[in-house]
Amino acid sequence: MIQAFGLTSNPRKEHALAVDDVSFEAHAGRVTALLGASGAGKTTALRLMLELQQGRGLTYFRGRPLHRIAHPSREVGVLLGDVPGHPARSVRGHLRMLCAAAGVPARRADEVLEVVGLVSLRDERLGRLSRGMDRRLGLACALLADPHTLVLDEPTVGLSTREGRWLCGVLRAHAVQGGTVLLTTADPRQAAGTADRVVTLERGRLVADQEAGEFARTRLRPRVAIRSPHATRLAALLTQEARTARRSVEVVREEGNRLSVYGSSCAEVGDTAFRHGILVHQLADEVGDMGPGAGTNAWTGPAAPVEPPARRGAAALAASPVDALSATATDNAPEHRSSSAASAPPDDPTHGMRPETPAASHLPPHGTLRADSPARAPHPAPTLTLDSLSPLPPPISVRSAPSPLRPLRYELRRAAGVGTGFLTGAAVLAVSALTVLLLARLGHTPQSRLLAAWPRELPLPPAALGAGLLGALAFGDEFRHPALAVDRGTVPRRLGLLTAKLLVSAATALLLAFLTVGCDAEVLYLFYGREVARVPADWLPLGASWAGLLVGCAWAGVLAAGVFRSTTAGLAAVVAVPVLVVPLVQKALEGSAVRTAEGFPMRVRQVFLLQWPFGGERYLVAGARVIVQPVGGALTLSLTALVCAYLLTTVRGRVR
Repeated sequence: MIQAFGLTSNPRKEHALAVDDVSFEAHAGRVTALLGASGAGKTTALRLMLELQQGRGLTYFRGRPLHRIAHPSREVGVLLGDVPGHPARSVRGHLRMLCAAAGVPARRADEVLEVVGLVSLRDERLGRLSRGMDRRLGLACALLADPHTLVLDEPTVGLSTREGRWLCGVLRAHAVQGGTVLLTTADPRQAAGTADRVVTLERGRLVADQEAGEFARTRLRPRVAIRSPHATRLAALLTQEARTARRSVEVVREEGNRLSVYGSSCAEVGDTAFRHGILVHQLADEVGDMGPGAGTNAWTGPAAPVEPPARRGAAALAASPVDALSATATDNAPEHRSSSAASAPPDDPTHGMRPETPAASHLPPHGTLRADSPARAPHPAPTLTLDSLSPLPPPISVRSAPSPLRPLRYELRRAAGVGTGFLTGAAVLAVSALTVLLLARLGHTPQSRLLAAWPRELPLPPAALGAGLLGALAFGDEFRHPALAVDRGTVPRRLGLLTAKLLVSAATALLLAFLTVGCDAEVLYLFYGREVARVPADWLPLGASWAGLLVGCAWAGVLAAGVFRSTTAGLAAVVAVPVLVVPLVQKALEGSAVRTAEGFPMRVRQVFLLQWPFGGERYLVAGARVIVQPVGGALTLSLTALVCAYLLTTVRGRVR
C-alpha cells in the first residue's frame, strides 16, 4: 500500500502552494484515483511522492520510503508523460535495454509486449508510435520489473475510448492480483467508473477522500439544492408526490434547513412548493462534479478541507489519514433523515457501473454530510496550541536515479540499439579512404600518417574524430533521452555506469582503429599497388600510438559529455586537445633538457622488486614514448582533468 503524509510543495513567489499538506492512502488490491482539475496539484503530488521534486512530506511504499528501497523499479512502476526513449530505437530494443538496467532477464521484454498488446509492433521505432501505442509502451516499461505498485499520471489522456477502457482493464487486473494502483485523472466519471477509492484535490488541498460508490452518488449526479425554513415538510411532500407518480426521486436532508433532491428539476420542486405555500429561500440546479462548485458550500462559503494527520500530532501518522479524520468527529453530530422514493433513475450517469465497494470511511462533498451516509459529520478542527503541534514533515530531497544493475549489458544494448554508431563508423571509413587516396596522389606524406589518413594540416585524423563522437554520444544520448531517469532531468553518473561506457567506447575505438588502417591499406593497394601500401618497420610502437590516440579521444568524449551533459561538449573536448592543449604542452617542453629519463624501466624494476615477464621493459618504454609525445601528453593531461571533474561532480551530487 501507499501512505502519503503531509505532502507540501516548496513555496512559489507570489503564488499559492501547488500542494498543501496532502495526506491519503492507496491500499493494495485496489485502484485509487487522485482526482482534480488542471492545476489542482495532482502531478506535483506524484512527483513529491516519487522524490522527483523538492518539498516536504513522507511517503511509504509498503512501509518504506522510496530512497530506502534497494531496487525502486522492482517496487514501483512509474508512468509520467511520454516514454523518454531514443526515437530511432525499436520497441523491443528499448525494453531489452531497460531489462538490463532493472536486472531482469531479457525475455521479460517479450512477456510484457504480449501483456500490453505490442507484439506486432516489436520492431517499430519509438518515434513512429501513435499516442495510444506510446501509452502501451509506457505501461510496458512500468510493468517490466514486475512491481507491486503502479503510479500513473493521467494515463488515458489523448487515448480513444476503446484504448482507455483497455488501459483501465489492465490496471484493474493488476489490482486484482494484489497490486496497488494509483492514477491521476481530471475526469470525475472516469474516476468513479475505474477506481475503488477517489481522493479529490482542489487548489492543492485535499477536499474529499471517498469510496467510488459514495463519490459517484454524491458528486456526480445532478441535483436540486434547496434552502427553506420548512425543509422537513417540503421533503415529505416531494417524496409523497414521487411515490404517487412512480418517479425515481431521492430527497436527502442536509444540515440545517437544506435539501438535496436527485432525479427532479427546479421547475418541479418550485411547483410543489408554490402549490403548498412553502417559502423557499434558494432553489438551484447543481451537478456534483469537479466544476466551479466542487469543494464549496453554496450557503456557508468555502468548505474546510480535510484535515491531514500531520496537523493533528505525530501519533496520527500511524493510522490512515481518513480514519484519523473520522476519529475527530464528535458523537453529538446532528441527526439527519433521508427519504427515497426509488432507486437511481435509468438516465443517472452512474447507472450500470459496478456495485459499490464497502466503504471504509465516507467524507462528504462540499463540506457537508449526506443523510444517508454512514459516516458521522466532521466538525471544525479543534483549536491547537503550540505544544500540540507536531514538527513539520521531513524535507524531500531529489536523488539521482540508481545505476543500472547490469551496466555493461545495458551499455552494449544501448550502443547497438540505434544505427548512429554504425553510420558514424561507415562515414569515418569513407572519409579516411578518400583522404588517403588524395594524400597518396599528392605524395610527401610519411607512411605512418598515410595509413592513418592524417594530413599534417589537420589537428586530428577522421578516425580520431569519429571515436570522440561515438564516445560523446555514449553520455550525450543519455541526457537527450533519459530512459534511466524518468523526469529527473539528469542521468546517474555512477562509477559502474562510467566504467561500462569506458570499456565499450574503448572496444569501439580499437575496432575503428583496426578497420581504418586495414581499409586504407586495401584502398592504397587497389589504386597504387603494393609499394605504397607497405607496412612500416616500426609498426608495433606506431600501432600502439594509433590505438592509444583513438581510445584517448573516445574516453575524452565520454568524460566531457558526462561532465557537461552534452554531446557537443564531448566532441569539443576532443577537438580542444590538439588545438589548445597540445600547443601548451609543446610550449612547456620547449628548450633543451638538462636531464633525461634514460633507464626508467630498470629503475622501476629495482624499486618495486619486479621481474618483467616476456620482455615487459619494451612495452613500458613504448608506452612512455607514446605519453611523452605532444599529442599523447596533451591527451593524458586532458583525460586526467576530465576524470577529476567527473569524480568531483559525482561526489558533489551525492553530498547534495
